[in-house]
Amino acid sequence: MNNIEDVFEEWNSYAGNKELIERNIDLENIKSNSKLKIISISGVRRSGKTSILLILHNLLKKQNEKVGYINLEDSRIKSDKEVLDKIIKWFGDSGYLLLDEITSVSDWESWLSRNHEMLKGKLKIIVSSSRSNLIFPTKSLRGRILSNELYPLSFKEFLDFKKFKIEKTTAGIGKIERLLSEYLTYGGFPETVLIENNLEKIRLIDSYFKDIISLDVAEIAKENLSTVELFGKYIIESSYFSASKCLNFFKSAGYKIAKQTLLNIEKSSEEGYLFFFIPIYSKTIKDRSQYPRKAYLGDTGFMYAISGKKDLGKLYENAVFLELKRRLANNIEINYWKNKQGSEVDFVIREGLKVNEIIQVCYDITEEKTKSRELKGLVSCSKELRVNKGLIITKDFEDERTVEGIKIKFIPLWKWLLENRI
Repeated sequence: MNNIEDVFEEWNSYAGNKELIERNIDLENIKSNSKLKIISISGVRRSGKTSILLILHNLLKKQNEKVGYINLEDSRIKSDKEVLDKIIKWFGDSGYLLLDEITSVSDWESWLSRNHEMLKGKLKIIVSSSRSNLIFPTKSLRGRILSNELYPLSFKEFLDFKKFKIEKTTAGIGKIERLLSEYLTYGGFPETVLIENNLEKIRLIDSYFKDIISLDVAEIAKENLSTVELFGKYIIESSYFSASKCLNFFKSAGYKIAKQTLLNIEKSSEEGYLFFFIPIYSKTIKDRSQYPRKAYLGDTGFMYAISGKKDLGKLYENAVFLELKRRLANNIEINYWKNKQGSEVDFVIREGLKVNEIIQVCYDITEEKTKSRELKGLVSCSKELRVNKGLIITKDFEDERTVEGIKIKFIPLWKWLLENRI
């Protein structure tokens, strides 16, 4: 057997011997769809993409299907320009082929396109990537690939990993709220959730942050590592991203950098799932491009691990954003809304020009002044966008009321996160 085939055998054997915790993903649906399309699973590094492929590998093996798994980030094979063809020679032209981190090797796009065309129906190809370029593929793969995005654990998955049984008693809700605090502080990376020691959690999240910065963002952007790392720390401390303000920050830190470089890093950090940037709601392209974008972290755990801060208002909002990303289809857009009077709404969910939902997030709404401000923003947004209802997600306040003809629902974050997931 050739040395490279030894590596293939090692990875396939490794896949067959792993026992992992199930995630909230329909594996049978992936299996069924792979008969017609290339299936991709994209998401931030360490979010569990490999685990999904390994769980799928074991499922297919139990069903007596022919299946092979290879991790293409292995340094022994990733530089081989013919590695994908060698995998076919080793595996054959039929069965289920699971290729982890497909974008690590050369010529992967044309290889996928070619083999899907030639072996469609026989060879079922399922791939993963830590970059979002499989979500909006190039022309050669358009129409051939069915994309899935994986994020760190949802709160329900987090509770499953903790082996916590949900009980809607007063004591049970108290436990849920304490676990929610842990979830927001240390995030949802699967390996982190399973570690008991909080200092070890922080060390691990910090190492993830550095890996994503170096292996994904800096590599995609083709920029200096220290520049990208400083950009990352700046975003963690910020609620909004404006290239002009960010440029001033870099200049004050002694960096000579162009505005276009920062925009390039912004785009690359989103491609690597490290950060997300959502534009203001507007019908004009000019407004969407000129107004600052709201910045969100790929995992809430980055805030405390990197900055040492716990801003519960920002953490609540970030958790809602990530849950929306899990729940919504790729064609659904998320914006924020702001009017000339300064009233703001955190999330406007729209499909094309149609607004489906508006959501406000407020950690502490016990003060009447705060409640009045949040309601005012939501009602103003509802009237302007012609939506007759709105949602306010809070720490522990629950209510329903009608304000100026707009139906407003208040719901605690933990309950909203578990909706349709219990």
